[in-house]
Amino acid sequence: MNDGDGTPAAAGRGRRFDPLGTALVIIPTYNEAENIKAIVTRVREAVPEAHVLVADDNSPDGTGKLADELAAGDDHVQVLHRRGKEGLGAAYLAGFRWGLEHGYGVLIEMDADGSHQPEELPRLLTALKGADLVLGSRWVPGGRVVNWPKSREFISRGGSMYSRLALDLPLRDITGGYRAFRRETLEGLGLDEVSSQGYCFQVDLARRAIKAGYHVVEVPITFVEREHGDSKMSRDILVEALWRVTTWGVGERVGKVLGRDRQPGRAAGEPIGGASGEAAKEPAGSATEPAGKDVSEAAGKDVPESAGGLASESAGKAASGSSGKAASGSSGKGAPEPAEKRSEAAEEPAAGSAEEPAGTGDKSTRAPDDDA
Repeated sequence: MNDGDGTPAAAGRGRRFDPLGTALVIIPTYNEAENIKAIVTRVREAVPEAHVLVADDNSPDGTGKLADELAAGDDHVQVLHRRGKEGLGAAYLAGFRWGLEHGYGVLIEMDADGSHQPEELPRLLTALKGADLVLGSRWVPGGRVVNWPKSREFISRGGSMYSRLALDLPLRDITGGYRAFRRETLEGLGLDEVSSQGYCFQVDLARRAIKAGYHVVEVPITFVEREHGDSKMSRDILVEALWRVTTWGVGERVGKVLGRDRQPGRAAGEPIGGASGEAAKEPAGSATEPAGKDVSEAAGKDVPESAGGLASESAGKAASGSSGKAASGSSGKGAPEPAEKRSEAAEEPAAGSAEEPAGTGDKSTRAPDDDA
């Protein structure tokens, strides 16, 4: 486990981290009918205590309906139906808001196509016990990709390197989408300001976390190319990423010269989800401080307790339902109460919220893109 630049992870040296709470795995979908059942099943087997939120962008192939069927038979599975395809960033932001409003302590990004292996999720959760954000990394020692053409690997490595240099970030895999956030981290990132989509959405969140002083670590993963369905990678996504990263990099350098260097995220105003002041606590460890384990140790370590003891850290059983009705409705069940109340808004979201799935039937959300 490391901080992305070859230095060992600080593991929160001199810092006490709160218990994780219940985990919510957010899986955005668009035309993933061939994959959705398998990925949800694998998540439930890998980390039985975790809950799953399928955020579907009104997939024409019936992915949303299949997800509803899974939810009907498993009270740990929720479905958020969105009006149409709006991009990866919009889907995750909707999923983050839903998870924060329903009191989850950990929110996880995961692709629907199986490229992010659920069997590696316990490793991310164990690392999160001593971090604010954990990135599953393909480009640290122990990480690798399977069945990728060299051209795709060149684009991915090149994009991460360019972002790293342009934004001065100590991370190896900035564009990867297999991530685990503490709720307090998301509440402090200024998500209401995020408008980026595609792969630059992942760069944007990593940038905000580092600049805000959160402790970010990378753990090695094996990324497996999808077997079914089509990749969502497009030229427009790459162009947007290049343009935004360049703009951010130039803006930060100009700001430093003019003495107007502002950290994105916590300094930008009140966090989403109605978090209290304690949610935006000052993390002690920076992303470049040395610490305990190196990445090779993390790669080979077995995790005996599945989700690293998530069951004991969660607040108890999922509630029987959620209040309020979404504009497009929702399927499912309520979410667990957190072990410690972090905010009033986490208990009861406002009725009629556009992102709030409730009752039975459909919910509303987007389409995922594969890692760059």
